[in-house]
Amino acid sequence: MLAELAADSGLPLVPLDFRRLGPLTGELARVIAREQVDLVNSHDSRDRRALTWLRWRHRLPQAFVVTRHTMPLTSPAELIAVGLSADRTIAVSHAVARGLRRRLYPGARLRPVPNGIDLARVDTLPTAAAMSAAATALGDVAGRPVIMVLARRKDQHILLEALAAVDRPVVVAFVGIEPDDQLRAAAARLPPRHRVVYVPFTDQPLAFYRLATIAALPSRIEGLSLALLEGMALGVPVVASRAGGSPDLITSGETGLLVPPLEPRAWAEALERMLGDPPFAARVGARGRELVRREYTLERMVERTEAVYREAMERRLIKGGPRAGADHHSHSHAE
Repeated sequence: MLAELAADSGLPLVPLDFRRLGPLTGELARVIAREQVDLVNSHDSRDRRALTWLRWRHRLPQAFVVTRHTMPLTSPAELIAVGLSADRTIAVSHAVARGLRRRLYPGARLRPVPNGIDLARVDTLPTAAAMSAAATALGDVAGRPVIMVLARRKDQHILLEALAAVDRPVVVAFVGIEPDDQLRAAAARLPPRHRVVYVPFTDQPLAFYRLATIAALPSRIEGLSLALLEGMALGVPVVASRAGGSPDLITSGETGLLVPPLEPRAWAEALERMLGDPPFAARVGARGRELVRREYTLERMVERTEAVYREAMERRLIKGGPRAGADHHSHSHAE
């Protein structure tokens, strides 16, 4: 999907094989030289390692920026090596930045740049076909509230365990995953008043939010969830784990509810509160919507990211890196 979006925007695409570090390192060096790249922004562990190796081998004079999207699990030794190689590191939330510092990541070049979302995309009404497909996937909800979890596999099983203590019948929709053994076992223990729906990956996820009563995110190591931002931007009240970047985003009781990550009973209480008090749910949904639309827009994220890019470019110039692109405002970069 990312390749399609890039192509639709007129950006040139260079396919790379990320499975083997050695060939990837050489190919990245060739692409950077051939395309006269000024700045490279790494977004994942494999390209981060390849680019760090190039920097240590003195084969990457260009500005090098690392973006960390999740709470760090990397060893401190590797984190230090990357942190000393990159000109700047972007953390997508203050929580990610704090997590990096706790694991001895060099802090001088670390910059928090919270994720932002494209409000125009969020506000575009899904097509009739997309809405019909979402409604069909949910099936007959029979008037029950819909609890939506739009995420890859995280702690969805904790939410299922919580439902035993939720008296109000609900439909839980896990969008983006298929059931595994742990989820099947948890679902098998559910009271019959509840129903669970699994929706594999879809390129029309926002249609589901328009059918949701609550957006939930049970997760222990969240960076700053784009899916949660999108749900909040649409005014859907949210319940999320008190972990990672979610507490940066949510003030519990004001813009949503925060729950200890692995405590089903606490999850049940939060869901009962949200479902049992519609005025409260509407109030936190409206406040969350206002917050995201003010502070977490794509425009704000781009503005902050460009400022970090300028810092990285200036550091390279001081270090004697290539001057390509230094005198114009539009820098090419590989991501």
